[in-house]
Amino acid sequence: MTDLLDAAERLSREELEALQLERLRAILRHAYENVGFYRTAFDKAGLRPDDCRTLADLARFPFTAKTDLRDNYPFGMFAVEQSQVRRIHASSGTTGRPTVVGYTQRDLDTWADVVARSIRAAGGRPGHKVHVAYGYGLFTGGLGAHYGAERLGCTVIPASGGMTARQVQLIQDFRPEVIMVTPSYMLTLLDEFERQGVDPRTTSLQVGIFGAEPWTEEMRREIEERFAIDAVDIYGLSEVMGPGVAQEFVETKDGLHIWEDHFYPEVVDPFTGEVLPDGEPGELVFTSLTKEAMPVIRYRTRDLTRLLPGTARVFRRMEKVTGRSDDMVILRGVNLFPTQIEEIVLRTPHVAPHFQLRLTREGRLDALTVRAEARAEATPEQRAAAAQAIAAAVKDGVGVSVAVEVVDPETLERSVGKLKRVVDLRPK
Repeated sequence: MTDLLDAAERLSREELEALQLERLRAILRHAYENVGFYRTAFDKAGLRPDDCRTLADLARFPFTAKTDLRDNYPFGMFAVEQSQVRRIHASSGTTGRPTVVGYTQRDLDTWADVVARSIRAAGGRPGHKVHVAYGYGLFTGGLGAHYGAERLGCTVIPASGGMTARQVQLIQDFRPEVIMVTPSYMLTLLDEFERQGVDPRTTSLQVGIFGAEPWTEEMRREIEERFAIDAVDIYGLSEVMGPGVAQEFVETKDGLHIWEDHFYPEVVDPFTGEVLPDGEPGELVFTSLTKEAMPVIRYRTRDLTRLLPGTARVFRRMEKVTGRSDDMVILRGVNLFPTQIEEIVLRTPHVAPHFQLRLTREGRLDALTVRAEARAEATPEQRAAAAQAIAAAVKDGVGVSVAVEVVDPETLERSVGKLKRVVDLRPK
């Protein structure tokens, strides 16, 4: 295994931090000199790039938020001439203007390298076939996984999302060792295998690399037991690079090692912005250290996690994302995240791992209904017992009362990408 490691994976902690500082100072200069937004933001804060003399000095610099990217739509955050941009990706823009990101050729090479490193950490090897069921197009998932797998020396099956029955057939016929997909769509594939009368445990798949949305240890156990594979987490976001910012190692499964030679992490208090010490939970913030086309300085991801020392590598780990600060539901004064409900649904007998949260308003009070699908064999009595069990577990574990509906199998909309867990039906 050691002969597969690249140079950065062999660094000591001291060598890594020296490299980070060198790259951090360079990226601050690059952003200040070439992006009007950053020049204005640094000037307003009374800072110049050379004021960053230690890694801790980064905390003095202003944050970047998603609204800043939208306000500078489409190319106002780019730091290179348009002629140097080799690819453009963008978010869906469902809540406003999309966020647009650009890549130089060097950026694309770096991206392929970190995704290749991620697949290798997950257990993929040169010569493996990788079934990529992330969406292709403006979303970074499909192409990011694709070029990283090719860089590692794998054979790519670019299935993209959708056409679930066909995907199941391709997995049986092409016999891939690795699948890269959102965890919620993996459950949809699992349902389709069973609907076709195929035991998912008999497939050629050995490793599933799941990302693009939070998922729990209960979901990991569900997938591993029903598919007989190793299920590992990959983390990334378009604004920073795409998939391949951090990766869970198959031999440890103890959180995601951040590729800190390219992405500098901080965790801050979501409300005050204060940098928190490693081990304290908060909001994840990233500064890109090597991105040419669109560097980001202290980008607020809204993802909630904490930083921990490295185990499988020198790089620090981040715990699995527990939720997003902007996905948090405040129900009658109680903070609630979809992942908390997921843990409860997954351990409740007679319901499938498909659920949705519906927010409504009854008079002056907000109300939450958990809608979970019954398993096909569940009797009416078992459905009723499952509903009572979920409601009781939410009340005991989260501290709030919710309504629970156990609905027929395949009632809830299936996802081919990121699953929308919360539906807000409250009056605007």
